[in-house]
Amino acid sequence: MTKSGTAGQGKQMKKKTPGSKTPEASASKFPRGAERKPKRAETAEDIGVGDLMVVTIKRIGINGEGVGYFKRKAVFVPGALPEEVVKAKAVRVEPTYISAALVEIEKTARHRKMPECPVYDACGGCQLQHMDYAGQLAAKEELVREAFRRYVGNASVPVRPILGMDDPWRYRNKAQLQVGYSQGRMIAGLYKAGTHRLVDISGCPIQYPFINEVVRIVADIAARLSIPAYDEKTGNGALRTIVARAARHTGDVQLTLISAQPRLPRQDRLIALIRERLPMVKTIALNVNRSSSPLVFGEKTTVLWGREHIRETLGHLSFDLSPRSFFQLNPEQTEKLYETVAEAADLKGGELVVDAYCGTGTIALWLAPRAGEVRGIEAVEEAVADARRNAELGGFTNARFYVGRAETLLPQWVAQGIRPDVVVVDPPRTGCDAALLKAIIHARPQRMVYVSCNPSTLAKDCRILLDGGFRLEWLQPVDMFPQTSHVECVILLVRQE
Repeated sequence: MTKSGTAGQGKQMKKKTPGSKTPEASASKFPRGAERKPKRAETAEDIGVGDLMVVTIKRIGINGEGVGYFKRKAVFVPGALPEEVVKAKAVRVEPTYISAALVEIEKTARHRKMPECPVYDACGGCQLQHMDYAGQLAAKEELVREAFRRYVGNASVPVRPILGMDDPWRYRNKAQLQVGYSQGRMIAGLYKAGTHRLVDISGCPIQYPFINEVVRIVADIAARLSIPAYDEKTGNGALRTIVARAARHTGDVQLTLISAQPRLPRQDRLIALIRERLPMVKTIALNVNRSSSPLVFGEKTTVLWGREHIRETLGHLSFDLSPRSFFQLNPEQTEKLYETVAEAADLKGGELVVDAYCGTGTIALWLAPRAGEVRGIEAVEEAVADARRNAELGGFTNARFYVGRAETLLPQWVAQGIRPDVVVVDPPRTGCDAALLKAIIHARPQRMVYVSCNPSTLAKDCRILLDGGFRLEWLQPVDMFPQTSHVECVILLVRQE
């Protein structure tokens, strides 16, 4: 995630507002030469790097930055909020937009607040803690509307009120934190945006509190046993990442240690101390990643102690999760999301449903009790194995899962006379493969349900589907990740006769 918010630290400005960024705090973001004495720009054409401008912020951008206009040219200002009038310094000037640093807030938004996390300004995990929750929900709704206005062009976009949380804190069931050193002390955290400096987030307010405790204690045990953190520059060391996932209803924790070595130093003692100090940990696994790629996990995972899986529940479903299984990070909101999918599918009991990016089968199995048959398609063989195991666990005989690409399998089924009544897609942030959209248009399902975590790619794909004979019925935003700029959305498309 890209860091955009601010924590209001630094030297006193002419007008200090909670959450505002000072020039000193922003200086590291300026390119070489940007620290010249700034001039006040009068037109968008003559503005250069380091120049100042006054901008009225209209909305929040996809990465949580404030978006306004200077002489009709778009300006992106991290840390600024809608309704604010800010003085900003240009740090990048392009033909169609300007990236700027917040210098001073001349008019403060009613939704601005002090961030609750003490390392919010440095961490990079959240982007909107300097905005109250009502403001966040309104901004995310507007993100969806803006994307559809831009790519679909409907004058009246049928957006429902966003589904938020009663308590938008302590919702994440999984932490995946890098291990390193800060002032000679081993910590687990995230890298500050644009740097290789690790920030300790052991008190993260959006994680389950006991997940924070597990990560902190494991790092402490590793330090006491002198197990060295891996150094990417030298290739020395062992422990790279600590991954801890919790089951919401039982509190059981699955711990996976990512190592650059096939065996951690003093591994047996490490396991013993974790078991002694953290009785909620039910699985201790080791994943070996010797590569220099940015991927967290390597290919080989071994359970060192405890269960092969932990069991998680979601509504009426149970799931056995292995260390590398995907599972939603906010179970409470996931239930709202999946019920919205079920509403859109409008199943009567005899339909064939195809889930074209099924992953471990969570959406497909949510719909299975209401359908005649559900077919899930997923390119990752390990995920399909998890989906099949979870179908067996739930006793679903009408759910089948296939390894492959939906744009290949779906046309094959149609050619065999097997046409889905409902197609569900939940693709990556990049959206659906163009070949899959073509296959869905050719398959002509009565209803299509599109779940997306990126309003822009959702709107672009929706335009193609509308041109292919579908009608947009409604859009339902769901706030899966409060305090961040991310917004999930479910849309219902109905085939036009």
